[in-house]
Amino acid sequence: MEVRWERLTGPELKALAERGALPVLPIGSLEQHGPHLPVWTDSYLAHELAVAAAERATDVPAIVLPPLWTGLSEHHLPFGGTITLDYATFHAVLRCVVRSLQAQGFTRLLILNGHGGNIDPLAVSVRELAHEFGMPVVATTWPNVAPAEIAATLTTQPGIMHACEGETALWLALDESQVRKDKIDEAAGGNAGTQARPGYSRFYSFAERAPRTGVKGDPRAATAEKGQAMIDAIAIKLAEAMRDPVLWTKPEQVWKV
Repeated sequence: MEVRWERLTGPELKALAERGALPVLPIGSLEQHGPHLPVWTDSYLAHELAVAAAERATDVPAIVLPPLWTGLSEHHLPFGGTITLDYATFHAVLRCVVRSLQAQGFTRLLILNGHGGNIDPLAVSVRELAHEFGMPVVATTWPNVAPAEIAATLTTQPGIMHACEGETALWLALDESQVRKDKIDEAAGGNAGTQARPGYSRFYSFAERAPRTGVKGDPRAATAEKGQAMIDAIAIKLAEAMRDPVLWTKPEQVWKV
């Protein structure tokens, strides 16, 4: 079954809505990823991982929308290449997507996020959208889908950071031609910057957090084999979530008396 929304026709998508299909919206960003990775890394990876999971969950069935290619990335502006939304616009775009899906007969939405700066805004947005539209809107961020498997795959870091071993490995597995291999050494090391005091929240730009190249982690350890292992693990776990009935119960309408 074709799982990419943009490759299907209107009647085919209406039929999928009638079957109770699960739309999946990948969300990423358009932001710097050091000197060696493209600025659409977060959007591309989220989309590719969503497609890989949907291909394993055709019994659901799941259908993957084109990625929302910009998110909340103002912290990356000092390095160039970044386009960012503010929260009001971000939520408004999500609201329009949910409203459009519901108008066509879809009754739920899974959001697969690929950008750390979207995590907190998404947590608020999906709660508000569930209240407003009376349908389950579920968000997850792909490094959190299979953290143990990711940690077991990587050798220089315990999880995904930024333009790091993990993200570089995924690119090597998916499209090696997009990685500027001659820049990987330049991207590695020397990025110790300001770290927030644990338990406190405030804004720091990435020029403060990773001042030399905007990279957190060591991409020199990346391999295509590590990338493929992560793709497989994330796709399996995400497909399991697509089938999990607890995630897809209708939210209680707490605002209605």
